[in-house]
Amino acid sequence: MVQWGMARRGRSVLIVDDDEGVRDLLSLLIKKEGYLVETASDGDEGYRRALALRPDLLILDLMLPRRGGFELLRELQGTDLARTPVIVVTGRSTDPSTSDLIRRESNVVALMGKPLKTAGFLAAVHKELRPASVAGEAGEA
Repeated sequence: MVQWGMARRGRSVLIVDDDEGVRDLLSLLIKKEGYLVETASDGDEGYRRALALRPDLLILDLMLPRRGGFELLRELQGTDLARTPVIVVTGRSTDPSTSDLIRRESNVVALMGKPLKTAGFLAAVHKELRPASVAGEAGEA
């Protein structure tokens, strides 16, 4: 079994979503790419797991029980996880001003609606988890 922090690519993802089907699907997609995945089903669990696990990327639903996704995002920005990239996913329709507000958060790298388009989602994941040397080379091409 792969241990936390020892994934094939050495990169880890925490998925925080209250929908078990979404968590399972995203987990499967990301694991198939060789990354280690942990999940949380509500905002409180997500906060505790993020602080304990220190993931390289956070996938965050906005509508969560116990602590909303936006609240969780803001609280994590007050910790040493403030620079951890976050992909926000939501099944809730957001007006342009709300979407803009979310995108302006310092560590939000993408805002995606559900249902997710697999190719676009995985491209966003790879962009954030790609080793720095590969990311630099890709930018030079």
